[in-house]
Amino acid sequence: MKLINALLVAGALAATPVLAQDDEVLKPVVDSAAKINESAATSQEKINGITDQIDSKLQQFKTLMKEIEGLEVYNSQLRKQINSQEQEMADLNAAIDEVSVVERQITPLMMRMIDGLEQFVALDVPFLPEERANRVADLRAMMDRADVAASEKFRRVMEAFQVEMDYGRTMEAYSGIHTINGQERDVEFLRLGRTALMYQTRDASMQGVWNKQTRQWEELDSSYRTQITKGLRMAKKQLAPDLLMLPVAITD
Repeated sequence: MKLINALLVAGALAATPVLAQDDEVLKPVVDSAAKINESAATSQEKINGITDQIDSKLQQFKTLMKEIEGLEVYNSQLRKQINSQEQEMADLNAAIDEVSVVERQITPLMMRMIDGLEQFVALDVPFLPEERANRVADLRAMMDRADVAASEKFRRVMEAFQVEMDYGRTMEAYSGIHTINGQERDVEFLRLGRTALMYQTRDASMQGVWNKQTRQWEELDSSYRTQITKGLRMAKKQLAPDLLMLPVAITD
């Protein structure tokens, strides 16, 4: 038993130098392994950082691609709108050219219409002569104005014709000055459409009628006084419409 213990002690004593020698050999290896591990950790951190950057750039790329797709759709829609606007511009230019042609054609027509209106007024029953002559004069002055559109000129000419047409189906009483036996008298005129035009002095002492055949004024006797007075009151809305017995010239 003592012998075995002695051998164990001897073995232990003999192993101690060996372990110390191994530590000296392994220490550089361990240090190198530690350095390698530290370097690997550093490299891994760099790799992780690069991976994060790649992921961020990839996300940015995907976002940009979506924006590009949206812009392409938007640009496509804009191109369609631009094409539509260009077509509208072309249509407007064509319409402007057509308007210019129409305006060149309609201006002489309006001038002829005004000439015809002036002749009609001159040959018509002579009621409201100043008002109707001024209307024609205003139309002629308007035709020389550059600030009035052709459409407005045409509307005004047609409006004047409409006024003349309305005279033929209305009844009217108005005051004026009329020369009777060489003297100017204040009278009231009674117009029944274009069928009859009469006058009566303010005191109802004298009355007359326009003869379409002779184109002259003719005096009427007192038998028509009451009917003309009645007609004047009807035209002024002072009496309800009723039958009138008045002279009417019959033309062939």
